[in-house]
Amino acid sequence: MLSFNARAEGIPREVDFNFDWKFTLVDSTKLPEKLPLDDKEWRNLRLPHDWSVEASFSESLEGATGYLPGGVGIYQKHFKTTADLANEKVFVMFDGVYNNATFWLNGHKLGHNPYGYSPINFDLSDKLSTNGSDNILTVHVDHSRYGDSRWYTGSGIYRNVKLVTVNKLHIPIWGTFVTTPEVSAEQAKVNIKINVENKHSSTNRFKLTTQIIDNNGHIVATNTDKERLRANGKDVYTAKFTIDNPKLWDIDEPNMYSAVTTLSIDGKNVDTYTTPFGIRSIAFIPKKGFFLNGKSTLVKGVSLHHDGGLVGAAVPKEVWRRRLASLKDAGLNAIRTTHNPFSQEFLDLCDEMGILVQNEFFDEFDYAKDKRLNYHERHDDNLTKGYVEHFQQWAKSDLTRTMLRDRNHPSVFMWSIGNEIEWTYVHYRYVTGFWNDLDDPMKMDGSFWGSAPKFTPKELKKRYDESTKGEHVLADTAVKLNKWVKELDTTRPTTANFILPQVSHVSGYADAVDIAGYSYRNSVIPWAQTHFPDKQVTINENPGSWDDWKQVLQFPGVFSQFMWTGIDYMGERHEKWPAKSGWGDMLNLAGFKQQGWNYFKSVWVNEPHISLGTLPLSESGFKAEPLSGLAVAKDQASYTWRNSNMHWNYKKGEPVLVEVTSNHSIVELLLNGESLGFRSMSESPDRIFRWVVPYQSGVLTARAGFKGQEIAAKLETAGRAVGFTLTADKTTLTADGYDLAHLVVQLIDSKGRPIKTDNTKVTFSVDGDARWLGVDSGVPENIQDFQSKSIVTAKGRTLAIVQSNTVANRVTVTATAKGFKPQSISLNIQK
Repeated sequence: MLSFNARAEGIPREVDFNFDWKFTLVDSTKLPEKLPLDDKEWRNLRLPHDWSVEASFSESLEGATGYLPGGVGIYQKHFKTTADLANEKVFVMFDGVYNNATFWLNGHKLGHNPYGYSPINFDLSDKLSTNGSDNILTVHVDHSRYGDSRWYTGSGIYRNVKLVTVNKLHIPIWGTFVTTPEVSAEQAKVNIKINVENKHSSTNRFKLTTQIIDNNGHIVATNTDKERLRANGKDVYTAKFTIDNPKLWDIDEPNMYSAVTTLSIDGKNVDTYTTPFGIRSIAFIPKKGFFLNGKSTLVKGVSLHHDGGLVGAAVPKEVWRRRLASLKDAGLNAIRTTHNPFSQEFLDLCDEMGILVQNEFFDEFDYAKDKRLNYHERHDDNLTKGYVEHFQQWAKSDLTRTMLRDRNHPSVFMWSIGNEIEWTYVHYRYVTGFWNDLDDPMKMDGSFWGSAPKFTPKELKKRYDESTKGEHVLADTAVKLNKWVKELDTTRPTTANFILPQVSHVSGYADAVDIAGYSYRNSVIPWAQTHFPDKQVTINENPGSWDDWKQVLQFPGVFSQFMWTGIDYMGERHEKWPAKSGWGDMLNLAGFKQQGWNYFKSVWVNEPHISLGTLPLSESGFKAEPLSGLAVAKDQASYTWRNSNMHWNYKKGEPVLVEVTSNHSIVELLLNGESLGFRSMSESPDRIFRWVVPYQSGVLTARAGFKGQEIAAKLETAGRAVGFTLTADKTTLTADGYDLAHLVVQLIDSKGRPIKTDNTKVTFSVDGDARWLGVDSGVPENIQDFQSKSIVTAKGRTLAIVQSNTVANRVTVTATAKGFKPQSISLNIQK
């Protein structure tokens, strides 16, 4: 007979397992033999943890991963269990460990996980101590080959860990799958597949009940069935619901529901499993576009890497919240996770905030990319060996575990199997006709990037069939990956990011996925829409110019863009020292808005917008036409986006290019009230209005709009710095060890105007019980340690982050700078 225990009386199924870990770095990559290890002298810490970001930047390290080190680290956690192992199972669940991680409990090996981005869990039950002594969980992380990616990866247990305790009759981890096959404003059908496992030695009869609960806590539907499951058996059950007047999940109103499923025997609950989900419909229709809840929706997206600036890869939820909120304010509604799965916590935020997610799995398949130079592998050193070594054995497992974790998130609307994979199958580039030197596969003939395909599909197919292929065929690998995806989810389309789409369309690679993703290949779109009109296209990667968004507007078969990239990230800086980061158009590494934020808002948001940016003419790519004085592009590259300054402080008489971003058709510029003329959208191929203005101090004003609807933007010359402000995005924090405040220092003049051309060293002090995460100015060339309490401002400002511990108290943060009055701010940390 099944006995019952405290699990049924309200003790959580999942508990936070991030606290009270021990950690040390070691020199040897050899796995320890005698476990557990003596950790008395090890460092105490709370997860998530990234040890690389705690180190110093060094030119001797790899720029591909941001000039920070890797190494080998070992974690241990001591804990006791109250589990009734006669009737319960205990699991540990890791959301991400970077990388090559090996796990033990009490010296017994649990398993291994090479991929740093896939979640994994282990059954601890038969290895747990039952005599009241400590259990010791050991995790060995080998990131000694730290140049194994083309971006900053971080090192360690950098995502959340949970301990899961369940009855032997239970729903396994990631054991439910919610779909919404029919959705309208009046009614929705909700289907839930529920996996149940019975690890008892006898058959059990049980009641399976699922309640659908809305975001106000109201039960809107219930399903109960009586079931029977044999000893040591497992089965899948289905519950179906009809929800009247559903609250739909949408980018504007991201309503969420919960499916709470309980297993009970003789009226006593033995397991409760909660599945958050959203009710929404998605449809991708060739020649028409993407439809969310039946409404045509243009996808305004950015690509992101997974680091968060000064916190490295162990990004607190509130750091992501600040960044995503800022992007969404500029009109963003989608994110592509490049080039790997992100954390569950990140997807939770996207669910909550109404942000669509294209969930990407891999950057490499059968063959390696060059981590320093991209394209195909051209280095042969151990330091940069990456996931390719594990792909054949582990790809299905990594993809499966990721999808099981992520497929209930309403934010996830596409699966991407891979990024720019064609570079590593070298024969693909020769098929295009832009590469012809068989002895030098990097030698390009002509301008590939801006050119349309040279050949018809028939000619390309013939060239492909005649090309020399290697051991692996890309189309075959893609078919295999796509099959694995469809085995787990048929409700979302698959895509891949094609860098050579004209070849992918004829080789079978494009046929292997539902939607073709293009990477910097706008010139191919008219060709593809002509020859492959039934194949939808998503622009998965692009520089973020008006030309990119114009493709979405002009071609109904192209429904999205994912600009590279929304936020600055570390890495991809080979031989760029001291620049450790780059590429962020909308937000810099510290999460500060750049002029690109205004640019995209003017394009994406259907509200009147106007903003000002300035650049020295000599740095702008433009020149003044001798007679008219109008700004003239030196060449087409001049229209490549540059993040201009947000100030009006230059040398007297210096020629300055003034750039106005606006969605109005005509804009006027004034300096100290005097009109400098109008510019028209018709003469602005990138939707940026430009003037060349000899600098004089005062007020620069751009204005536009019809009568009664005028809008204006101003930049005013700032004076000498007389002080600074210290502000926080919030001053009341929860004492949970996770909540945090972003503090910003900004230099100001005597009139309180922000100063963006002078800088000073700022030093912080903290009085009270709180965790100092660090400082950052957002400048790519800033290579000081992030954990410092002193920093030189950039553009007159800097960021600091303070995180709560678990003690309720009042914390005072004080900023000091030579010659200025200190500023303090009080944080109320409460239970």
